[in-house]
Amino acid sequence: MKRISIIVLLLSLVAASCNKIDDMPGLQNDNSKKRMDFDIMVTRDGQVIEKGRTGVMTKGAAVDTDSKLATMDSDIPFGLVGIDFEHGDVVLDNARVSASGGDYSASFDDYLWSSSNKISFSAYYPYVNELDYGDGYESYAIPYSVNETEAGPLVSKTVEKAVNQLNMVPLVFQHITNDIGFKICDITPDPALQGLIHLRKVTATNVAQAGVYINDITSNSGTWHKQGYYRKIVVFEGDAPVGVGSDNERFIGYDSLVERLADSHRYYSIPDDIEIGKQCVEVVFDVDGFKHNNFYYQPLTNQVKKFMLYGLLPDNIFVYGKQYTFHLGLDLSSIYHEITFAPSVSDWETSIYENNDDF
Repeated sequence: MKRISIIVLLLSLVAASCNKIDDMPGLQNDNSKKRMDFDIMVTRDGQVIEKGRTGVMTKGAAVDTDSKLATMDSDIPFGLVGIDFEHGDVVLDNARVSASGGDYSASFDDYLWSSSNKISFSAYYPYVNELDYGDGYESYAIPYSVNETEAGPLVSKTVEKAVNQLNMVPLVFQHITNDIGFKICDITPDPALQGLIHLRKVTATNVAQAGVYINDITSNSGTWHKQGYYRKIVVFEGDAPVGVGSDNERFIGYDSLVERLADSHRYYSIPDDIEIGKQCVEVVFDVDGFKHNNFYYQPLTNQVKKFMLYGLLPDNIFVYGKQYTFHLGLDLSSIYHEITFAPSVSDWETSIYENNDDF
């Protein structure tokens, strides 16, 4: 079986920023609540395609119709942390922030402000009920299960703002999971065997789906700790003819093969180490009946090919925040492989037996 090499695609994503309201005066040393608003941006791997894009963010918002975009759902709140490292105070402790009329905003509770206060903000999406802080509030742990959001969890870069600048805080969210999908084609070299394959099902096995992300606010980096929850994900189920050759390679969608990445069926996974014999992609396919060399070959159903992932990625590691597209090649030569026989005749070997009663 031949294998087509893997291509790793790094896709920048942008979600539109929220509408800004009029600037508010600097915060004073009083005990009133202080409101601030957030300018939101979502990126893939820290890269941005269209800077300065404005408008209300909505689920599925797209800037490039040929790209698969994951965005924040404005109906789902994000969590906000505000820490005054100089005084060792958690100013905003896991604050729940929701959109209202397209704007994101939050208010501080009563707090004795000083002109020297600088607050470091960090945010994550979607919101979780509890956070565990560590290392003197330098990091916090986010529990996550894939069922919580289609888009996968996001974490913002840390933003430090002086108290008198707290009328608007830009939050740039980055993806901390993997976006995984597939392309497929028929790579059978024998023309007589080409164009006979129908894709029926594609399943990804041992996909990491739950864990805890430790977000280090001071270094703007984080680490995943998996919780041992793995499952199979059915990526495709249907009946789709598979194109012949790399020129006819197509993305795998829910129930069809599609031209565009944006229409493909992709899933989010917690980054994982790839181990020998563990993670694989299982492809189920049918083969049409055909005639070759005056012999008719019967149709075949539910043929299975497993593609192992070990050895495809550098250091056998998924890196979070990246998008991976695996290229699958099906080769019927492994099924219809002709066996050649080369018979020969040698001289007869005669033995002489004494007292031979049987021969």
